[in-house]
Amino acid sequence: MTAESALDRSGARSAPRLFDGALKKALAIAFAVAIVAVPLNVADGYILTVLTTAAIAAIATSGLNLLTGFAGQISLGHAFFVGAGAFSGQLFGGQLGLPFLVWLPLAAIFAGLLGAVVAPFALRLKGPYLAMVSLGLVFLGIYAARNLPALTGGLNGTVVTAEASIGPIDFTALRIGPFLLTREQGMFLLCWGILTLVLLAIANIVRSRSGRAMQAIRDHDLAAEVLGVRRLPTMMNAFIVSSVLGGLAGGLLAVHLQYIRPENFGLDLSIQYVAIVVIGGLARVWGPVLGSLFIGLVPVLAIWLSGFLPFISQAGQRGGVSVSSFGLIVYGVLIVVFLLYRREGLVSFFRLPSRRTRRGTESDPLTASNEGHSS
Repeated sequence: MTAESALDRSGARSAPRLFDGALKKALAIAFAVAIVAVPLNVADGYILTVLTTAAIAAIATSGLNLLTGFAGQISLGHAFFVGAGAFSGQLFGGQLGLPFLVWLPLAAIFAGLLGAVVAPFALRLKGPYLAMVSLGLVFLGIYAARNLPALTGGLNGTVVTAEASIGPIDFTALRIGPFLLTREQGMFLLCWGILTLVLLAIANIVRSRSGRAMQAIRDHDLAAEVLGVRRLPTMMNAFIVSSVLGGLAGGLLAVHLQYIRPENFGLDLSIQYVAIVVIGGLARVWGPVLGSLFIGLVPVLAIWLSGFLPFISQAGQRGGVSVSSFGLIVYGVLIVVFLLYRREGLVSFFRLPSRRTRRGTESDPLTASNEGHSS
């Protein structure tokens, strides 16, 4: 049996779907309605900023979920590609003045090219060795950004002047009929709209022959290679797509923040992305969305708790645990809790009971990956 026939036979019954039940279809409709309804009915700029940041994080972690969840390759360097997309987006859109529909794809492509350069070397390693190599990319990226002031602003960072407009539609000053939306409302519509397209793309990728090959290697790499699935090209596809989505998210994040520094794309951001994927649900298309919304509330919770817990320092105070450090602690605790007690993540709470009874037939990305590597 060839790899193509084996993957085609298994694909029809095992490939994940974006809308594979009545509940998910209802949630998808509610999701589409919320994208339009929330910014039109929520005037609080801080809430909209948190939700927009969550959408950007969901775009980035959709790529990481493809690499780690569906392909079984552990990466701690996703912040490197997000940073590459952010700074290249400012270069193309701010310094060169290219329009939004040009500079944003170029930022994504630039990050994808970096992924294509790194992938052949990094993917020869597995498990913790790949994690260590990918982690090194984060520190390499920070070092490069600090020492390229003409492109990144160096240690002081740079103000982002790239535009977020498509023709006459300016999302920073969007007008719908007689209503002029705020910048936060327009960016919410833009980022959540792009996230919708990314989710549809990921759902189709994992159902394609290439996506099923990724999952076959994740579940048992030796068996997949015996069937003729080539590991390195398949994993390179996952790595490059993941890098492209990281660059896409980076460009949007730069416009959203309006000011970026090399430290914005450090180890803490990579840890946050790993937490989103694990908590939302590994190898689940909707996992990054739920995980990003959940993790997005952690800083809000930390700020609120700073008035009650003495060991959390408030802004401007010295001593104690800062809000950002407290967030990292929470991320670590949540990763451990979900890996031990809820491996399917938040997505499992939205599954129908009839699906839960079939959990034993669905592969666990972490367990399957470990079994494949130990064979």
